[in-house]
Amino acid sequence: MRITAPRRILLTLTAVALVLTGCAATEEPAPQGTEPSVTEETTEDIAVVAGSDDYVILYSGREESLVQPLIDLFVEQTGIQVDIRYSGTSELAAQILEEGVQSPAAVFLSQDAGALGALSDAGLLATLPESISSRVDSAYSSADKSWVGVTGRARVVAYDSETVALADLPTDVDDLVSPRWSGEVGVAPANASFQSFVTAYRVLRGESAADQWVSGLVTSDPQKFEKNSAILEAVNSGEISLGLINHYYWYRMASERGLDNMRAQLYFLPTGDPGAIVNVAGVGILEAQSSDLDAFSLVEFLVSDQAQQYFVDNTFEYPLVPGIEAPEGLPALAELAVADFDLSDLRTLADTQELLRKYGLIF
Repeated sequence: MRITAPRRILLTLTAVALVLTGCAATEEPAPQGTEPSVTEETTEDIAVVAGSDDYVILYSGREESLVQPLIDLFVEQTGIQVDIRYSGTSELAAQILEEGVQSPAAVFLSQDAGALGALSDAGLLATLPESISSRVDSAYSSADKSWVGVTGRARVVAYDSETVALADLPTDVDDLVSPRWSGEVGVAPANASFQSFVTAYRVLRGESAADQWVSGLVTSDPQKFEKNSAILEAVNSGEISLGLINHYYWYRMASERGLDNMRAQLYFLPTGDPGAIVNVAGVGILEAQSSDLDAFSLVEFLVSDQAQQYFVDNTFEYPLVPGIEAPEGLPALAELAVADFDLSDLRTLADTQELLRKYGLIF
């Protein structure tokens, strides 16, 4: 059993100010976060880009609040304008698959490895240069260098410390679907991180076991939420006892509200359990835009020391570049590693979604 209850949170107003120093432009910047009108003419223009035109389209499956300040910093430092389309990772991956080589996106920032793997399998991602791929441990990037991890996020159980005793915490993800927790477990079935967890379960324990787990979850009447943050809020308010989330949501809430106001606490399931895998937020460049140097500049920035430190200080995720220390209180990545588990195996996302549809968790 591994419990984390760090007594110091890295994020302070001073740290935020230091990270974001220089973000304010001397001239009025171009609007950020807008969606360009994609027409046939626009798509053709993008497809023939060669070199740099100081413009790049980013599809982001990560929330605007998490990444927009960092993108603003990139724009300020490079002069490259970034048009961003924010949506769910699964939705954006499906959109790119539908758009194919006609997609206006140059860069895809994904909440999880599974969506990137699906695009790689479809031949839609370009091979990244060694200058980018070598920055990150190969365990957290694709073997074919079609995408690279940006940050690591551990799956954890958030629990209500006022009603759940340490001795009663589940020792395995299978315990979560036992009658003991009926109606008391929060999940986000449409969320990419949850779907990647179920994919990991399929990979690690087999299709039959995964089917039984999902069936058992539905039978145990889970409380369904749209996002991890909503699950954590419900645990922290005592609405539910347990919730499956990514670790950094707890850190963000604790930094905003103070440790004394955190009724919810974190519990890491044993190493090797599908409920304790470390997934990554990752990034890839669309093959159709592989001649756009601005796309490579953006990806290179996301794995720079500066960006990695930003994620540590502001989103409390694991950095994946050597030399950058993880947020205080987290287990070392090596402690959470699952033997013989390849993140590229999460690419069978469509099979997981079919399983979740079978039991009515998504539609």
